[in-house]
Amino acid sequence: MKSTAELLDRVIADLDTVLSDGALAGLSDADRVTVLQGAGAVFRRAEAVIVETIATGDAADFPHSAGCRGLNELLQRTVSVDVRGASRVDRVVDLVRRPVSLAGERMPGRWSELRLALLDGVVGVAGFLAATGPIEKVWDRLTVDQRLAADVALAGCARGHGVVVDADGEGLEADEPGAAPTPQDLKALAEDLASMFDPDGEEPKDEDSRRRRGITIGRLTDGVHAIRGYLTPEVAAQLQLILDAILNPKGDGAPMPGVHFAPSEGAGAGAGAGAGADGDDADPFNSDPRCVLDDRSAAQKRHDALAMVFGIAARHSDMPTLGGAAPVLVVNVDAKDLVGGMGGMGGAGGNGGWATVAGSGAHVPVSVAAHVGCAGTIQRVLVDEGRIIGITTTDRVFTVHQRRAIIARDKECLIPGCHVPASWCEIHHVVEHARGGPTHTDNGVPLCWWHHRSLGTSGWEIRKQAGLPQVRGPRWWDPDERWRTPRLSAARVTLSAPLARTG
Repeated sequence: MKSTAELLDRVIADLDTVLSDGALAGLSDADRVTVLQGAGAVFRRAEAVIVETIATGDAADFPHSAGCRGLNELLQRTVSVDVRGASRVDRVVDLVRRPVSLAGERMPGRWSELRLALLDGVVGVAGFLAATGPIEKVWDRLTVDQRLAADVALAGCARGHGVVVDADGEGLEADEPGAAPTPQDLKALAEDLASMFDPDGEEPKDEDSRRRRGITIGRLTDGVHAIRGYLTPEVAAQLQLILDAILNPKGDGAPMPGVHFAPSEGAGAGAGAGAGADGDDADPFNSDPRCVLDDRSAAQKRHDALAMVFGIAARHSDMPTLGGAAPVLVVNVDAKDLVGGMGGMGGAGGNGGWATVAGSGAHVPVSVAAHVGCAGTIQRVLVDEGRIIGITTTDRVFTVHQRRAIIARDKECLIPGCHVPASWCEIHHVVEHARGGPTHTDNGVPLCWWHHRSLGTSGWEIRKQAGLPQVRGPRWWDPDERWRTPRLSAARVTLSAPLARTG
């Protein structure tokens, strides 16, 4: 009979055969799925071998006999895992270890049924810890029957059975085996069992969450601030809903299916109007299904959505005041840098100087400061050689009535394919206020936080013609680079004309 080590050597040799000669490269997609399933079964059984090898040895003497301080070091050296991976295996070992009686017999382990599931390869270390974690938190408040019921129920779930357990730990029912659950599925079932077996435990959990709640804004490091902390469940859920609403604006909150374009009227429109010379309304850009390419990661999108939330909150009438005024973000910019760096907002490139964000201490490009100042909820302080030479007043901030008019006209973020509702957007001065652009509806357009922030580098350009906003996209989007009037904006003007005549 071959030894255990020899059997494992045979398994390794078989795996070497699978990995040799590029055998995996020629697989079909269906075969790849089958290989992944088989490899998963091998992986879980390998974990079971590691756990059972340690669990059947002496907890203290075994690591010392190998010349290691403890089990964690032994696992790091023999299995080539990090400290965290070794700790996870160590926790499973403690939960499945079977103590030896005075008569020398192995007693049942803490999780005997789940141990068998582990040995059968239906659950791995991750699934084992996910299933046992919620129950372990309330273990001391459960009866013996409830503990056994949880063990049986979770093991049955790991094998693909549907299980029903009553609050007393009785009434187990199982159907035919089904799809194998994920560790998240096992954790969800364990949390349900813990809540059912120990309903009074939710109150201490809620009290603990209230104690742990908190947000910390870290120091400036590499140009960004780290945010760390904990949210209570209802606050996290509310924040998630807000982010979902902003990041999925084509849902119930989207007023229209998107930004469309219409031919501009008038003899002077020409090629800049963006429509064909024959006036045909079938402009391919009106029905372009590509929308706008967005290379932001999911985390970056959530950041930009949170920035939008802050902007909405800052201008809300219910926002508490600071020193008798609404919360005002101050960005200090040297006057020479501001004048030299305004080209950054128009896409000319270059930095042109730096600005400092008060309260953070971060040095940011003047183009960023220009975006912040253009948002309409920010007050800028101009400094020239250490001397404050001017503080902008509220005459450059779009009023509530102006915002409503712009929102009614443009409906959405002006960049085509971006369906963020205008009510969530910042109002952008088409002609920068510092260059003499008026704070007037004819000079204001809605842009979401991201498109406003990236306007100077994204290739999108905006102008006003006879009070109508026009957009010109980058060459990849429109090889002809024509100025085009958003149809939503044009429709509002066309509709309002007869109303004005009825005055």
